[in-house]
Amino acid sequence: MPPTATTTVTDAAPAIDSVPAAALLEGGDADWGRTVTPAGALHLVPVRLDRDLPRIGRWMNDPEVAAFWQLAGPVSLTEEHLRRQLTGDGLSVPCLGVLDGTPMSYWEIYRADLDPLARHYPSRPHDTGIHLLIGGAADRGRGLGGVLLRAVADLVLDRRPRCPRVVAEPDLRNTPSVAAFLKAGFRFSAEVDLPAKRAALMVRDRAPRELL
Repeated sequence: MPPTATTTVTDAAPAIDSVPAAALLEGGDADWGRTVTPAGALHLVPVRLDRDLPRIGRWMNDPEVAAFWQLAGPVSLTEEHLRRQLTGDGLSVPCLGVLDGTPMSYWEIYRADLDPLARHYPSRPHDTGIHLLIGGAADRGRGLGGVLLRAVADLVLDRRPRCPRVVAEPDLRNTPSVAAFLKAGFRFSAEVDLPAKRAALMVRDRAPRELL
């Protein structure tokens, strides 16, 4: 579920360089905290290059991951991708997903309404996007994706009260990813043509959460 490029979206959204970084994700550079899921306790922690780069670099070179994230190769590619977020304007927050004490997933939580994605769908102010990478092959195909996506979407909606919905844009070819979003309470909204892929726009609304 690779991200789109981080360039300014105009129209109703303010210019990115005019928005204080702390306001973009309401302190999203801080620890998102722990949440209990049916698969165990999930802790989302901000990525630290000195601690996490080797692990995330290995994950990016897994063929199943590389097919969609397109960051296979020297670890410097992953480092550049992470550093742009860590030293940027706060639009995207990279996190490590630690399940019952074991790092097993990589997440990006980003302001979808200020992302180029907003050019391709009718965005709303403070829409928040999610990218997910499950690192180990042993953790894939067990239904973890849907469980974790539901938990993280709940976290986003709880921590970002102005966020009306959580969105995602997995590659249409990545049918396990699309299925995981559906199991997590997202709905399929549309097919969208992005610069690097044809994607399924998935939406998790705030209003019907109590029905999920």
